[in-house]
Amino acid sequence: MVTQLNIISDEKTQHLITPGNFESVHHTSDVNTEIHSDKSKNGFALKVSSVLQTTLDIEPLIKLFSQQIKPAIPHDGFTYHNDPLGLALHYGKKCKNLCQYRLLVNGEPLGEISLHRRWEFSSEDKKVFEYTLCGLVYPLRNAILYKLALQAANKDALTNVYNRSTFEETLNREVQLAHRHNRSLSMIILDIDNFKLFNDNYGHVLGDEVIKRTAENINACVRSTDIVFRYGGEEFVALLSNTSLAGARLLAERIRQKIANNSIAYNDCDISITTSLGISELTEGEQNASFFTRADKALYEAKGSGKNCVRVSD
Repeated sequence: MVTQLNIISDEKTQHLITPGNFESVHHTSDVNTEIHSDKSKNGFALKVSSVLQTTLDIEPLIKLFSQQIKPAIPHDGFTYHNDPLGLALHYGKKCKNLCQYRLLVNGEPLGEISLHRRWEFSSEDKKVFEYTLCGLVYPLRNAILYKLALQAANKDALTNVYNRSTFEETLNREVQLAHRHNRSLSMIILDIDNFKLFNDNYGHVLGDEVIKRTAENINACVRSTDIVFRYGGEEFVALLSNTSLAGARLLAERIRQKIANNSIAYNDCDISITTSLGISELTEGEQNASFFTRADKALYEAKGSGKNCVRVSD
């Protein structure tokens, strides 16, 4: 049974709040604990909270919280789930006996936390856990806000794919990894054909919709391990790890066809979109600039070949 813990507090002070009313939980047995009084529980929670202030990274934060509370609440495993952030963290072993809480601050969900162990949790264990969770919520919320800020800085606001500044950093990392582990890496550069005509003939609202729809169609074709970026106005880049030139060409053709086959309904008209794509595969010892330039050159070859086609770098 999941217990919901909702911390109601002053947004400005963010002082430690001790547990108040919680949804009922099943208590079946008691074990001894060194933390008996509410005062000592509160002191322990404050100590845990101060330690957690040392990081804004969610994964180390959750692991550190588990380590800090383990002397007071022995457990075999620890899990944290935050579906909106796509996080599912687990440390140690999963056991049938759980102590689960859904965390909220002023009604704002922060995810679910579970302790696992081989023997049952006592009512005192759960009470201590409730106090320590009150010391976790603000460091956890700060870490969540930090992660969301990083994501916003790395993403293009219109399409929600990664932006150009993120591309430069990611390209450098992926090239280094490919060389270090001797694995293939390919790149697709895609440009929307005649994009200026969409803005000139129909306005920028449709132009934005064309860009958004193109990004959606690209994402529908790539794998979860592929990374898509909006490089410029109507230009996108996809980095494909562990993908040969032949594999990249198949994917590029699939993307091109999907975009061409999905028109946009606008003012009783079906607006068709076509794209041109250039591909390159990283060669031994090749640097970022050359890798990108070859794919870009292949793109311009596609443009010069009548558009709506794929061309491969030599």
